[in-house]
Amino acid sequence: MSRLLMEPLVNLERLIRDVPDFPKPGIVFKDITPLLADPAGLSLAVELLTQPFRSRPIDVVVGAESRGFIFGTAVARNLSAGFVPIRKPGKLPYKTRSARYELEYGFDELAIHVDAIRPGQQVLLVDDLLATGGTMKASCELVEAGGGIVAGIAVLIELGFLNGRAKLSGYDLHAIINYDKE
Repeated sequence: MSRLLMEPLVNLERLIRDVPDFPKPGIVFKDITPLLADPAGLSLAVELLTQPFRSRPIDVVVGAESRGFIFGTAVARNLSAGFVPIRKPGKLPYKTRSARYELEYGFDELAIHVDAIRPGQQVLLVDDLLATGGTMKASCELVEAGGGIVAGIAVLIELGFLNGRAKLSGYDLHAIINYDKE
């Protein structure tokens, strides 16, 4: 990769803080709050998440609770697309469908309104982090259960050493920053 392309990524990486032993011992949490607080860093991150999909007909962007909301709504705005939230069970007011998935440190469940995705819609899924791939795989399943077509996946950070990408084979996945080692 050219130096011109590497410099912005190095600057973004400097805005990501490692928090050891969170949410449990042995996990090194990638804290993006310093990046979110930095106007140039936030703007660059959103643009890099948007760029691979600018020329595609994206109808709706989907983001999972909660950091997926932050980046997803900004990317949706950039693409002139709608935004659909995926939330924890019990947080959405209308009828939902749900999917259970495995995290790197346990299990969880996500829900989406049953009418949030229309059949044939081109959907971009956006999140801050890809770890084991469980959250994103469950999100893809929820989109497809509604008849949507997963046009792509964009994440700010990929923890490559956890091999989450393997759960998402067949999907067009773009990661901005990849950590290959723990």
